Amino acid sequence: MSEALLAALFVFVLASFIGFEVINKVPPTLHTPLMSGSNAISGIAVLGAIVASGARETSVSVILGLIAVILATVNVVGGFLVTDRMLQMFKKKEIKA
Repeated sequence: MSEALLAALFVFVLASFIGFEVINKVPPTLHTPLMSGSNAISGIAVLGAIVASGARETSVSVILGLIAVILATVNVVGGFLVTDRMLQMFKKKEIKA
């Protein structure tokens, strides 16, 4: 295993643990604003995936770029749906007579 791959794997594992701990400590009242921020970041990931898949250096990079576009788009759409559902909980319900 190369030194660069080992360093990248170490950063990934460390980021996973830190991310889990940070998300675990978020109170429900802050969930919606944080979800909106993460949707913006995922939107940037969609653009990066489009750029990566458009390079056409190898067919593997195109396939991985396409998978990245699909997964990032699912993440963005799912995030917006969750945010919308959370915001619907705070709307006043109309009383029908």
